This record gives sequence, C-alpha cells and structure tokens, in this order.
Amino acid sequence: MKKIALLLAASCVSFAAFAHEYKAGEIRVVHPFSVPTLPGKDVGTVYIGLENKGAQADQLIAATSDRAARVEIHTMSMEGDVMKMRQVPELEVKGGETIKMKPGMGYHLMIFGVKQPLKVGDKFPLKLQFKKSGAVEVSVMVQEREAGAKAAEGHFH
Repeated sequence: MKKIALLLAASCVSFAAFAHEYKAGEIRVVHPFSVPTLPGKDVGTVYIGLENKGAQADQLIAATSDRAARVEIHTMSMEGDVMKMRQVPELEVKGGETIKMKPGMGYHLMIFGVKQPLKVGDKFPLKLQFKKSGAVEVSVMVQEREAGAKAAEGHFH
C-alpha cells in the first residue's frame, strides 16, 4: 500500500512539473517554456499560451526577467518568401481568445542579454504585465523545442 501511495505522489509531482499554469485576472497563462540558447549567444525565446476567460480584451504590455537584461514581445510573419521578425508594443488577447505561442510563425517573447546560457532542465522567473489584469510571475522551463511545443499544446481544452 505504501508503494502505491508513493508512486501516486511521485506521478503527481512529475505531472505538476510539466503542467504549469498561472492566472492574472481573467487571463490564464499556460506552459511558459524556453529553448536552449545557442552556444556563444545571449539571446533566447520564450513561448507561452494565453487564454482570456473574460468577455473583455486585455493586453500583454510588458515582460521582465532577472535572467535577462530585457524582454520584448515579437511576431514572426512571412512577407513574400522572406521571414520577418518585428517587435510589437503589446499583444492583445480578445475576450474568449486563446493565443498559443510556439516556435515558428506568430508571437513569442525575445529575451536579450541572457545572463547565463539556458540549458534543458533550467527554470527561470518571468514577470508578465497585463494592462487590465495586472502582473503575474511565472516559472519558465527550458525544454527542447519539440518537447516544449508538444507539452504546451496539450494544456488547452
């Protein structure tokens, strides 16, 4: 019986390590993850899921981390056959909308001046500031690109 209880407790702990979500007002922040930094580079990316459970729009207006000099909201898009990345001042999440940041096209957070290389298994704090919902601190997990994207996808239902 003790073995079963121990196994059950261990599985809950390991599930909690991958199923992390946070709340700021009506905004649910789901599975914040980053990928390892490239050797010799001090720039990284963070991907998060944002789900607005409310009826009114809210905006992600800023992000900060002790692990980096600055964090910016960016978007990637194709213009003809050229991929362009641009900083945007804010990211609107309409009432009832879900935004899933993931590697490739769309939104992501760029972290500049990373103080230590990001390695698989690392965690670091990231503070998100929303116009209406206020601030929330999340824990970003560093994962391999495919593992992080797959895990994030499974948190929306």
